[in-house]
Amino acid sequence: MQNAEMVLNVLRERGRRGLPCNELYRQLFNPSLYLLAYGRIYSNDGAMTPGACGETADAMSLAKIDRIIDAMRHERYRFQPARRVYIPKKNGKRRPLGLPSWSDKLVGEVVRLLLEAYYEPRFSDRSHGFRPNRGCHTALNEVATTWTGTTWFIEGDIADCFGSLDHEVMLSILAENIHDNRLLRLIKQMLQAGYLEDWEYHATLSGAPQGGVASPILSNIYLDRLDRFVETVLIPQYTRRAGRTPNPAYHRISAAIKRAYRRGDRIAARRLRVERRGMSGWDTHDPEYRRLRYSRYADDHLLGFIGPKAEAEQIKQRLAQFLHDDLKLDLSQDKTLITHARTQAAQYLGYEVTVQHSQCRPSVNGSIWLRVPRTVITAKIAPYLERGQPERRKELMSWDDHAIISTYDAEYRGVVQYYLLAGDVSKLKRLRWVAETSMLKTLAAKHRSTVMKMARKYKAKIVTPHGPRTCFQAIVARPGRKPLVARFGGIPLKRQKKAAINDRLPAPITTRRKELVIRLTAGQCEWCERRGPVETHQVRKLADLDKPGRPQPAWAQLMARKRRKTLVVCADCHKAIHAGQPTATLTEQPLESYVR
Repeated sequence: MQNAEMVLNVLRERGRRGLPCNELYRQLFNPSLYLLAYGRIYSNDGAMTPGACGETADAMSLAKIDRIIDAMRHERYRFQPARRVYIPKKNGKRRPLGLPSWSDKLVGEVVRLLLEAYYEPRFSDRSHGFRPNRGCHTALNEVATTWTGTTWFIEGDIADCFGSLDHEVMLSILAENIHDNRLLRLIKQMLQAGYLEDWEYHATLSGAPQGGVASPILSNIYLDRLDRFVETVLIPQYTRRAGRTPNPAYHRISAAIKRAYRRGDRIAARRLRVERRGMSGWDTHDPEYRRLRYSRYADDHLLGFIGPKAEAEQIKQRLAQFLHDDLKLDLSQDKTLITHARTQAAQYLGYEVTVQHSQCRPSVNGSIWLRVPRTVITAKIAPYLERGQPERRKELMSWDDHAIISTYDAEYRGVVQYYLLAGDVSKLKRLRWVAETSMLKTLAAKHRSTVMKMARKYKAKIVTPHGPRTCFQAIVARPGRKPLVARFGGIPLKRQKKAAINDRLPAPITTRRKELVIRLTAGQCEWCERRGPVETHQVRKLADLDKPGRPQPAWAQLMARKRRKTLVVCADCHKAIHAGQPTATLTEQPLESYVR
């Protein structure tokens, strides 16, 4: 693993210094990179989702890595066509999603690690999507703190961005810094592997497959051209003057206030201060002052412009022309808008972005204000409503109380923590009341009781960094271990300028990172304890180990006791687990596969 980290550190340094990479393909012969990649993706939800060939993370072994490296060494590795499925979008349409095979996911993660290590130091600071230590909140914080005084917002959205990336443009961008034809051929073959839909093969002539492990980094490399165009061409051209022209009227009144204090006329000074309160020290209508600011998250980008609308239209046209001519992409006409910052609100990353203007509080004039869209509140409360009123959720009534409260808390907490940057986050009180009422009605229906009795039973007062808060919680005692606590509420609906996603874990995690890799390389079966070649038996989730109405086999009991979705076993034990054929150790009842 140290060898892999050393390789990535060298690539980061070359990327930071702007040096090209000449023999990057040779790093695909390094087993430690595959082990590092395996430790990063084996626990993903899609690890046990089969691709077109049915391969999953189950039966992963060092021998499989050796076979992949041997194919890479002789340039015989070929990406399999992805299995295509469709997932619904908010507008009612469906988004295509590719499901690659497990080997392709592993190789794609290795390619992603190499490309990210080299390109990450070169990316623009205004890019926030699919990058380490960056996300939606960093992009929104940048807008809220540095875009003061914006007059026009230019909302940009690229139509079918991931599905329209031109392969020739992509490879030409990569070839500028990666002088390794073998790696470029591998990436080209990955992009053009095609997909299977209803078991019919379709070629991929453009785009990066959504669902591919390396697609996010490839899209960032592709759209970095857009970032550089805005930073090196548009921003210098549409930025004029170091600062605004001072406001003569403001400074005249300031001088008059000083003279009034010097002669002791406090009444006149107070009257002049009231007159100056609604004024700015700078000329907010300075015709020569220009500022252009830019932020991008994946294919969504937002520009803030201080200047006339005619020039904002020019910026929009130049963006569209650059995307069409240089990157072979098109702006979505429905989502690319020019919005007046003070009287309207731009949409960016699920927030409404506007500029404040107040007669009563002139100090806030010009500052950016983030708001929770009304449509978001309507959409989030919809699952809890029936005929316009909060109602029980029948699908949860068979669950235990801890799971019910935990489910409601996860849904509510995710929405609230994302919108804590909004100045009007208190609007989510409606969501809290609806979700809370629905939760109590679900518990009451489960126990054939009343809402008031459930509220009295589960109400608790907890201590938080913001003071004591009332919430609802269920505690499951565990002998010799810390109890499991499910808690709904306890988050103050107040704006937090430095908010960040904070997922509360239901139980402490004591296992070391990448422990599975250590167990796999140890070369010892965890069931029969024989030494030799081993492979990993993996299930989708721990709940799959305990099927209602079926006796739990001994190997499943071992995995459940250790709370692991993986078990490192030899080939004989693995066959017995899947086929139900007893061995010297597996003498339990006949077994069936719990992963299919």
